[in-house]
Amino acid sequence: MRSRRIIRTRTLKHKLMHYAGIALGCLIASSSINLFLVPSHLLTGGVTGIAIIFYYLADLPIGVQTLVYNVPLLLAAWRLMGKKYTIDIVIGTVLFSLCLDATRFLNGYLPVEDLMLAAIFGGVFNGIGYGIVFRMDGSTGGFDIIGAIVKKYYSLHMGGVIFGFNCLIMLVAAFLFGVAPAMFTLISMFINATVTDRVIAGFNSRKAVLIVSEKAEEIAEEIIVELGRGVTFLHGQGAFTHKERDVIFVAVKLTQVAKVKRLANEVDGNAFMIIMSANEVMGRGFSKPASRPVSTVIHEPDNRIEYK
Repeated sequence: MRSRRIIRTRTLKHKLMHYAGIALGCLIASSSINLFLVPSHLLTGGVTGIAIIFYYLADLPIGVQTLVYNVPLLLAAWRLMGKKYTIDIVIGTVLFSLCLDATRFLNGYLPVEDLMLAAIFGGVFNGIGYGIVFRMDGSTGGFDIIGAIVKKYYSLHMGGVIFGFNCLIMLVAAFLFGVAPAMFTLISMFINATVTDRVIAGFNSRKAVLIVSEKAEEIAEEIIVELGRGVTFLHGQGAFTHKERDVIFVAVKLTQVAKVKRLANEVDGNAFMIIMSANEVMGRGFSKPASRPVSTVIHEPDNRIEYK
């Protein structure tokens, strides 16, 4: 019974953090739209972009419009994508719509008068907000639903479908409000997408290093002693010589790359190294504090890397 209560408590805490994160992301994104984009007469992508167009033309509330326009999309998602997929999107859509109208008072402020700065700041904070929502495995609805449905039934790329719909919105905006606002909106959307991807991938960027050498054990020992990093031995075979050898795999901070190169070259001047970017590294020594001294990493038969 006690273990069940602990599990329920952890599940409840996880759900609360999940929805709190979605709410925070929605608040940041909606505040950015009302603070930077709307006062500068710029747009954003998706259903919200359509709502902003009618806000400029008829002063209709953006949040209410966004929710109304999402209703048929949510019904389609419920029918075609299933209940599990739709529930979180409904919550995210409602929260985002409420935040859009709750932060409408920010329209009265104009923190930057330059359209380029407004597009940049709007894109950055929009990206942060949407990135948090997506990182919490949530969604604010809109064209994401259309993209998911089209991808499932027609095998089209989701990003391409969404981009196509957004281009149509930009064409309409250029016709109604002029080319300049549409072009600045495209800049904002590009920055938005870039920052969103960065937030989803994580900011704790690291480097993954592969080292092929006949002195793999000596190099691994130097890395463990000098850098305090765990090392994995991947067992490989030369395609030409068919000679068995160990391949070193290690994840390090950006500032440690030069030290790894120096250590490898000191032990074996002919060592072959590949240095790759790793967007997010999780585990003891990186995103989690080490509770014990760092030891080596072993390679399991099913190719999983497991810290011991």
